[in-house]
Amino acid sequence: DGNPKESSPFINSSSSSDVEKSQQYDGKNMALFEEEMDTSPMVSSLLSSLANYSNLPQGSKEHEEAENNEEARKKPVQAPRMGTLMGVYLPCMQNILGVILFLRMTWLVGVGGVLGTFTIVFMCCSTTMLTAISMSAIATNGVVPAGGSYYMISRSLGPEFGGAVGICFYLGTTFAGAMYILGCIEILLIYIVPQAAIFQIEGLEGPEAEAGMLNNMRVYGTIVLSFMSLVVFVGVKYVNKLALVFLACVILSILAVYAGVIKSAFDPPDFPICMLGNRTLMSKGLDICAKTIERGNSTVTTKLWRLFCDSEFLNATCDEYFTNNNISQVQGIPGVTSGILAENLFGFYMQKNDVLEKRGIPAVADPDVPLTYTNRYVLADITSFFTLLVGIYFPSVTGIMAGSNRSGDLQDAQKSIPIGTILAISTTSTIYMSCVILFGACVDGVVLRDKFGEGVNGNLVIGTLAWPSPWVIVFGSFFSTCGAGLQSLTGAPRLLQAIARDGIIPFLRVFGHGKANGEPTWALLLTACICEIGIIIASLDSVAPILSMFFLMCYMFVNLACALQTLLRTPNWRPRFKFYHWLVALSFLGMSLCLSLMFLCSWYYAIVAMGIAGCIYKYIEFCGAEKEWGDGIRGISLSAARFALMRLEEGPPHTKNWRPQILVLVGLDAEQNVEQPRLLSLTNQLKAGKGLTIVGACVEGTYLNNHPQAQKADQALRKLMETERVKGFGQVVISSNLRDATSHLIQAGGLGGLRHNTVLVSFPKNWKQAEDTPRLRNFIEVVRETTAAHLALIVPKNISAYPSNGERFTEGHIDVWWIVHDGGMLMLLPFLLRQHKVWRKCRMRIFTVAQMDDNSIQMKKDLITFLYHLRLDAEVEVVEMHDSDISAYTYEKTLVMEQRSQILKEMHLTKNEREREIQSITDVSRGSIRRKNPSNLHPQKSITEEPAGGSMEEKPEEEVQLIQGKNATPTPTSPTSPASLSVGAMTPGEEAQMTWSDDLDKGKNPVAANPETVRDMFNMKPCVVCVNQSNVRRMHHAQKLNEVIVKKSQEAKLVLLNMPGPPKNCTGEENYMEFLEVLTEGLNRVLLVRGGGREVITIYS
Repeated sequence: DGNPKESSPFINSSSSSDVEKSQQYDGKNMALFEEEMDTSPMVSSLLSSLANYSNLPQGSKEHEEAENNEEARKKPVQAPRMGTLMGVYLPCMQNILGVILFLRMTWLVGVGGVLGTFTIVFMCCSTTMLTAISMSAIATNGVVPAGGSYYMISRSLGPEFGGAVGICFYLGTTFAGAMYILGCIEILLIYIVPQAAIFQIEGLEGPEAEAGMLNNMRVYGTIVLSFMSLVVFVGVKYVNKLALVFLACVILSILAVYAGVIKSAFDPPDFPICMLGNRTLMSKGLDICAKTIERGNSTVTTKLWRLFCDSEFLNATCDEYFTNNNISQVQGIPGVTSGILAENLFGFYMQKNDVLEKRGIPAVADPDVPLTYTNRYVLADITSFFTLLVGIYFPSVTGIMAGSNRSGDLQDAQKSIPIGTILAISTTSTIYMSCVILFGACVDGVVLRDKFGEGVNGNLVIGTLAWPSPWVIVFGSFFSTCGAGLQSLTGAPRLLQAIARDGIIPFLRVFGHGKANGEPTWALLLTACICEIGIIIASLDSVAPILSMFFLMCYMFVNLACALQTLLRTPNWRPRFKFYHWLVALSFLGMSLCLSLMFLCSWYYAIVAMGIAGCIYKYIEFCGAEKEWGDGIRGISLSAARFALMRLEEGPPHTKNWRPQILVLVGLDAEQNVEQPRLLSLTNQLKAGKGLTIVGACVEGTYLNNHPQAQKADQALRKLMETERVKGFGQVVISSNLRDATSHLIQAGGLGGLRHNTVLVSFPKNWKQAEDTPRLRNFIEVVRETTAAHLALIVPKNISAYPSNGERFTEGHIDVWWIVHDGGMLMLLPFLLRQHKVWRKCRMRIFTVAQMDDNSIQMKKDLITFLYHLRLDAEVEVVEMHDSDISAYTYEKTLVMEQRSQILKEMHLTKNEREREIQSITDVSRGSIRRKNPSNLHPQKSITEEPAGGSMEEKPEEEVQLIQGKNATPTPTSPTSPASLSVGAMTPGEEAQMTWSDDLDKGKNPVAANPETVRDMFNMKPCVVCVNQSNVRRMHHAQKLNEVIVKKSQEAKLVLLNMPGPPKNCTGEENYMEFLEVLTEGLNRVLLVRGGGREVITIYS
């Protein structure tokens, strides 16, 4: 079928001759199975293949494609060698512990309080733990090739979700790189070398100082990003070699913090904080924390005095708050035994530019006096609230995918990924939770809320707690952020390269290329450009929520993948992970947590991230390469389809829900191509109803011999359906003859409650030719079968003249000739057609036929009202059909038709049958002659009388209905009027029903108004076969109706009219086709319609 199959290492694909096979398996007791050895190998072969099967190394091509690539098989595969510790645990630790712990954790505790921050940490760590459990289940469900999280999501949820989540994960990793670089620059410019700032912020206040700082971050961030990109481009091996060094820096820094906490219990470090009232003062520029000092016998003012007063003298004018409040010193780190924890339990959220204040210290302040000398105090740089803290903190728990990303390099991925990841999350969660409590117990609240350490001599706040020196933390965090940034710039391009090489997103294919050794050069360039966007934002607190969104979306889909697989109970879902039975609840809980955290962090970022993922999903759906990965979404589709089909079985649809579910019967030529492609164009134009479409075709022969032809026909069918944009299913049936195959399609098409209710079949074009007799028989049987099955039937005549989907009618009419009520199909079809752009500009006209005794004005009013209630916009016209004599031409045409039918019949008769046929013709002729006299005597008989010359031999043919079956009812506008029957014309009731009932049986004997004329006609045209009076009447009515239709609708773009019913026996088939030809003569496009015996349109809402 053209789709690449997922290859298996277990299948023996050797293609040897039969002789070789017999020699190969001789003496192995496998003679019974040697013919199938290519597809069903011996168990020993399977086990040896399984033993030799190994993962592909990191960064190589997709495993399905590589398995099919002979060259890839010949290359020696390096054996994976990393275990749980080096392959999963330590990489996860390095990725999880990072910049947020060192730069923001103390501030989070100070602002959110110990309880609030602990809640945030617990929520985030629970989310990652639940995600790790789901990921472990997926990772242990079979061999995990290189590709890690992207591979797992895409193979579990399908290419659309896989591509969308893969891009989100890529963007998250890229913005994480930007965040690490910004953290690196922040440490460099604030704590290590502040004098290196290009844009000086000394003496600046408020927005100017903030803008200067951000510009410094942008310039240095771009420089560092360029340098890191160059390092990654030159050689990733250096990054991998330095990874352990960077991890050692992180671990040493954390150990230094714990050591400092222990030391603070008995010897707290001396970090005094200078307070004015309850406000925290900046330590920069202060020589001593006092207003004045005693020097000798005089009182001397300090630098602090000069900051708040206009001169250094004691009589200077000073700030009111400075004058009214005393200076005091607070110990910044009172120690773990000081009891400061109680003060730090609850949150202290602040507005931007609020002064950091300490609880419990009295202060004299006039609330009406504006704040002055703001550059002397430590101020809040951003407005803080709980959800902001969640967004800033969450990146510190990301990085749990580091182990699964290295799955190609692991010795036993199924064992290492769950153990290593869950242990790493447990360790880091313990570190984070303990840090929250320890920071709250050791450090004063004003120091914790001092984000940049301005009150503690510009020290990193977490560094003030560390032992032996704050510089351990400063340099440790600097190197760890550098390392994490390099890791992100290494991992993100490889992830993008894996997505590009999958081929599911066409415009990304260029990023699948790289250097000769496989390094993703183009992907690195794009990663650096996207990373630069984060650098331009320049604020760590603004970038963190962005990457939180992308990571949360990725984790949410990992949980969803696991939950779906467990719920669907796919036979292939057999994870080794021992918590398998809890997975549904845990995965749904993890998914709910991820979704909640997304909107907690930032609802507008969450909507943007979902919008990006949604756009990528739809793009892959419409433009991406189709992949069959056995994903869970297909499983959902199957389950949903089964559920919906079971629901549909509960009962037939209500009239309001009725829509044409079309079975299109198409013919095939010798090359197995569709003969009438315009049938599918018409199907597409009718599909405004959005119902089911089945395109059926027949191949004559046996299944074993003609299966290749059927496959070829199926491919041709699908290709044409795609070209004509017909959304539906193709079905090719193989049968010994065309008739049986068509019958099978009509009977067996569809499934359960989702079955066709309408059959669309083209009118046979050359039905008069002898070679097309099977098609003629098939067409008539289709009409019979649809009538018996109560299916609607649509028969387009001159299908080649119908418009293609690319054509447009700028004007014109769709004319509906409503002869009898068929359930509303005639009304519904033009409405559906006009929904399509081909017919949209056409106007709808409805014609109905009135008899002599009908009130045509009232009929028109009633019809307009009816259409108004149906909400259909159409012009209405009532056509009066006057009684007229049957012309000589009608008799002649009927006679020629009957003679031709007789000849065709005789061609298929044996000698004995011919003799019997001649005798029956003679009897019919005599009966016909005998019937002439009663007709002269009783020109206006009652319809209940029995004629004297009733021939029982004609009864089977005559008991046939023209339009509707036995349940046809007269229209309300045309009441049956038995008394109005005149010679040569039908009653209005007959006009409404148009039945082909035996007139002789029911006492009707329509002949010409002047019997002498008829007798002369018969005398002029003597023949062996006497004219059947019933056929004359039918021909007369067909001609009369055709004349009226041609007169009114010859210029119409499409004419729809009721289709007469078929004869119930074989003797009148050619006559039936002749009547249809006469009825539609002179019309370009005709759609003959038969209802299915039920209402399909309603006036009710």
